[in-house]
Amino acid sequence: MVEGTKGPASENNRTPQPFNPGQLNSAKVYDYLLGGKDNREIDRDMADEMLSHAPELKTLAWFTRSFMLKAVEMAAAAGIRQFVDLGSGIPSSPNVHEVARKIEPSARVVYVDYDPVVHAHCDALLAKPRDVTALLGDIRRPDDVIDQLKNHTLIDFNEPVAITLIGVLHYVMDSEHPAEIVAAFRDQLAPGSYLAIGHGSLDSDPEILEVLTGTNDSSAQVAFRSTAQTEAFFAGFELLEPGVVPVQQWLHPDLPETRMVMLGAIGRKP
Repeated sequence: MVEGTKGPASENNRTPQPFNPGQLNSAKVYDYLLGGKDNREIDRDMADEMLSHAPELKTLAWFTRSFMLKAVEMAAAAGIRQFVDLGSGIPSSPNVHEVARKIEPSARVVYVDYDPVVHAHCDALLAKPRDVTALLGDIRRPDDVIDQLKNHTLIDFNEPVAITLIGVLHYVMDSEHPAEIVAAFRDQLAPGSYLAIGHGSLDSDPEILEVLTGTNDSSAQVAFRSTAQTEAFFAGFELLEPGVVPVQQWLHPDLPETRMVMLGAIGRKP
């Protein structure tokens, strides 16, 4: 069991149900922190509780989002034309396809999330852009997601793909084998592919970790991990500089530290 959690949670309890207004939802908490409107009272209450202990969480949410977009820019600038955003969350502009297509207008993008409401939002957003797709899939079942990517999208795993897993793996418990999930996707990737991960750190302030244990047995339950544990997800990849560091260090050297630490790293498959 990872420090910072209080016990095992049922996968069913942590899978979002589309018509359950009493169920805390991590995507909607994050949406609220980003200033979005697609959230409910239970999500706002949890976010406000977190903000009461760490007001900088809204800033950190934007740092994390900006790190993801930087990873997309880097991959597109390196010549990658295919992008898969795993655990995409509620759409927020600019999104992956908008950033990638500023560099390469023909970029193909797939958004994957296990939340039916998130999937519906993505479908509505993506009604017009060509070669941009939304899939309903749970990364805890990577083979199912990979099958969908191969059979229902234009992703060609014989060519480099950029995969983003931003703020996702810390919602996967150790018992759900997060390293094996990453490895399943890695093994499908062609050389030159990119992987970007944003992951909550055990180096976060203990008060923050204590607040987050209030999300147990919901889709917002977290299992924050150490820098070494996060780096281990990049087995089989070459880590790009500056390595596994707080996300703001990828953006600008003068950005402030935050008591909740979100680690960011980008790897390239050799």
